[in-house]
Amino acid sequence: MVGIDDSRPFKSVNISLVTISDTRTLENDKSGDTLEKKIKLAGHNCYGRNLVKDNINEIKSLLKSLIENEEIDVVITTGGTGITGRDLTPEVFKDILEKEIPGFGELFRWISYKKISTSTIQSRALGGVAKGTYLFSLPGSVGACKDAWDEILLYQLDFRNRPCNLVELMPRLREHEEDV
Repeated sequence: MVGIDDSRPFKSVNISLVTISDTRTLENDKSGDTLEKKIKLAGHNCYGRNLVKDNINEIKSLLKSLIENEEIDVVITTGGTGITGRDLTPEVFKDILEKEIPGFGELFRWISYKKISTSTIQSRALGGVAKGTYLFSLPGSVGACKDAWDEILLYQLDFRNRPCNLVELMPRLREHEEDV
């Protein structure tokens, strides 16, 4: 079976949102607003919403504090994934992630290509895992956030999704720590 299996119970996850921008505020952050609404509509918990400037140390500090919080299952960032000098999110992610999920960025760009054609090469969206927490870095546009949520994360963060999903893997994300 492919798709949502209604015989399985829905499992809500705690998702923290982070907007990375030098110009946005919580009052004008339409991408963050969009993601928060979609997270809640899907039945998940929006476990805090943060805003941080495009500064490597500030981003890294905030992300590290979020992944240390054992109540947070997923961190979704929006912004800072482009290729300009201030777009630093992927560099921070690559420094923090224990395992990258290459398919997330690949699939996101494939979906995006259908809508914005070759301009999708300017996105460095990515996903991965750190300390048992999923991290996903999305572009700052509302359209990109909608695409990532509606076509990827909505399903992969739903325990009922078949043939597999990221939620069912959560209990096993820290298995490697037993070997250390």
